[in-house]
Amino acid sequence: MPPASNTSHADIAALYAAHHGWLQGWLRKKVGNAFDAADLAQSTFVKVLCARQQAPLLEPRAYLTTIARNLLINQVRRRAIEQAYLEALAAMPEPVAPPPEARLMLLETLVEIDRRLGTLPALAKQAFLLAQLEELNHGQIAAELGISVSTVKRHLAKAALRCFFPE
Repeated sequence: MPPASNTSHADIAALYAAHHGWLQGWLRKKVGNAFDAADLAQSTFVKVLCARQQAPLLEPRAYLTTIARNLLINQVRRRAIEQAYLEALAAMPEPVAPPPEARLMLLETLVEIDRRLGTLPALAKQAFLLAQLEELNHGQIAAELGISVSTVKRHLAKAALRCFFPE
């Protein structure tokens, strides 16, 4: 499938040739290993290839750095969620632990929920997690967070909308 971009393949190839080595080096310093750096650099250029870039880039390194930084943040968040999930699984008795296929599906679901809730205000996210994970009622959440019950309801509605109808 052709890229959804007005930038030509030749432009992207030139951008890749001129900046791939630099970007991979920059990422290697950030992540501490060549494997993850190479993976993130490639993902960055895939994003560039799929972008709807209209005009030539005036600051290509700034553009690439922004994309790479966002990908790195997503990777760090995903690994933190995965680590917490693996720790929770390790604490479960083996007969209760889900099979590997279900584990992967659960992990993907957790990452997606985190992504959807990521733009919510901290209190809204906290209220939602207290309701879903701790099974607290509105009054208990209000007391825990030091906010009114009506604010809790508003936060929970906003979080539910974000989960079920992402932007």
